[in-house]
Amino acid sequence: QVQLVESGGELVQAGGSLRLSCAASGIIFSINAMGWYRQAPGKQRELVALIPRIGIANYADSVKGRFTISRDNAKNTVFLQMNSLKPEDTAVYYCNARGRALYGDFDSWGQGTQVTVSS
Repeated sequence: QVQLVESGGELVQAGGSLRLSCAASGIIFSINAMGWYRQAPGKQRELVALIPRIGIANYADSVKGRFTISRDNAKNTVFLQMNSLKPEDTAVYYCNARGRALYGDFDSWGQGTQVTVSS
């Protein structure tokens, strides 16, 4: 199966920056979309940013102009550069990847990484 491992979450002050990384491992033939989602306490998981293998990335309105998603297809890795962080960005951030692997199509999630923005 395909496993995703995130890193980069930590405590940061408002206005600061963080860079999240997520690496996919396994016998992967291709990865179509890769994305970042987040879930704050008491709220539903929401899409933050999504990037196709080829094409333009999509962002939640709340992060446009502050966050940038990118990917390294050769390394099956996706990144999320987060600038001008706000307390409302505090959440567990999850990586998602969809594609095709040895055993068929996959839709995998990482374990999550905590981002805490203090005011």
